[in-house]
Amino acid sequence: MNNAIEKIKNQIEKNTIVLYMKGTPDDPKCGFSSKAAQVLSTYIQSFLYVDVLVHLDIRCALPTFSNWPTFPQLWIEGKLIGGADIIINMHRKGELKTLIDQVKLRNNL
Repeated sequence: MNNAIEKIKNQIEKNTIVLYMKGTPDDPKCGFSSKAAQVLSTYIQSFLYVDVLVHLDIRCALPTFSNWPTFPQLWIEGKLIGGADIIINMHRKGELKTLIDQVKLRNNL
């Protein structure tokens, strides 16, 4: 598990936006992951996604690391934003667009 935790820390540290999901943005394997990836893709074209159905070590370790039990999980600038409900709620309120626009400016994305 320590190796998986190190891998997660490295992914979050080296990538501005990380979406841990079931499947891929082009081929999501659950409705929640599909919605999260779809919303995120409206604001930014390039982000790291990790398919937790393929990377079982991350699937097992991430809920402990993040203290968040479900997938998807969106991380922006090293901070856990939340899962599908939070992503969709922030999208509806315009908060996700604002956040991602600020992140794009800070990180030249």
